[in-house]
Amino acid sequence: MLLKRKIAKAAAILLSVAFLGLFGTAGYYSSQLPDVMTADTSAEIKIAGFPELSCYPDPDAAVPAAQTCSGTERVTFSLFGAIPVKNVEIRRAEAPVFAVGGRPFGIKLLMEGVMVTGLGDVEAEDGVLSCPAENAGIRKGDVIRLADGVGLTSNDQLQELISSSEGRAIELSAERDGESFTAVLRPVYSRKSCGWKGGMWVRDSIAGIGTMTFFDCETGAFAGLGHPICDSDTGGIVPVHSGEAVPVEITEARRGARGIPGELRGKFAPNKSFGTFDCNRTSGIYGHLTKGALEELSESAETFTMAYRQEITVGPAEIYATVSGEAPERYAAEIVSVDYGSTGSSKNMVIRITDDRLLDAVGGIVQGMSGSPVIQNDKLAGAVTHVFVADPTRGYGIFAENMAEGLG
Repeated sequence: MLLKRKIAKAAAILLSVAFLGLFGTAGYYSSQLPDVMTADTSAEIKIAGFPELSCYPDPDAAVPAAQTCSGTERVTFSLFGAIPVKNVEIRRAEAPVFAVGGRPFGIKLLMEGVMVTGLGDVEAEDGVLSCPAENAGIRKGDVIRLADGVGLTSNDQLQELISSSEGRAIELSAERDGESFTAVLRPVYSRKSCGWKGGMWVRDSIAGIGTMTFFDCETGAFAGLGHPICDSDTGGIVPVHSGEAVPVEITEARRGARGIPGELRGKFAPNKSFGTFDCNRTSGIYGHLTKGALEELSESAETFTMAYRQEITVGPAEIYATVSGEAPERYAAEIVSVDYGSTGSSKNMVIRITDDRLLDAVGGIVQGMSGSPVIQNDKLAGAVTHVFVADPTRGYGIFAENMAEGLG
């Protein structure tokens, strides 16, 4: 009798541990799933990376994830069809088809206003040091859009207003973290430079090299980078007033190494243009191709249906990248991990370069390759966005679905 009691007690403990493990696992999956997913109109509802999850439209009819849950707006994912994990809203939409890029392009941006990149003291005629901009409440990273009601389009314009102020207060309309505010700048006459100064450095433009991810063959709308263009001094997203994408020829590829990111360098094609930029967002930079550029790029570009996030899984993939000249090549890669629940981020998956050609040429992922398309299972899965400085063979990628949401 005593032995039976011990066996029963041990069995109860084992069952409790098993149930705790199952519910703990269910909690993990819940944290990994998004609240909302978009699926192709005719696609099955399943998470490629979590085949053990099932979905069903109501608690009384469990349906394996490999089958279709059609005609539902909300489904419940469950573990092994038994333990509910999370309710997810399903939005049906036809998956778009895009032409993949992989070609590098030069980026020329004029800001919407001027960005404050630094503050400094001005020595007045009496030797007193002060910073007029700081005293006015201006901080590094602020974007000044108006000065005395006049829209600012260049550094020189603001400098001229300050220089000719004769010390008169200037009303500035600025923006910080998406919030607008007004500041009153009182320039100080500099003993050293013999002129009126505001005590700040500003920037009105930015230039660089990136990679075009995809474009729409019908409208000419394109997306690139997979992350925003940020000011190198402030780290803030650059507000775009106008900009131009120009063809670029890669002339040098500096190899990356542990702790030292590599870099693509090139020359902008004179008097040529791919098109104009419309906006700079957290998911990339967007614009429209010229008619000539659309025709030229469409001739050689491959088209792929876009993969929704749940279709992406750990496993082999390819990237399109250009590390010399102007034409992209396909390189073998591997998707190491996928974060299905990440939203509003350019770090949705981790990618590892496995192609010896690319590893021998540049060591893996380098600066300038941001936007290189990622293809998996013959679909456009996303784009390379960042390199791991400690391991240049690896980097982050963004879902193509996230980039497509910002396409005009």
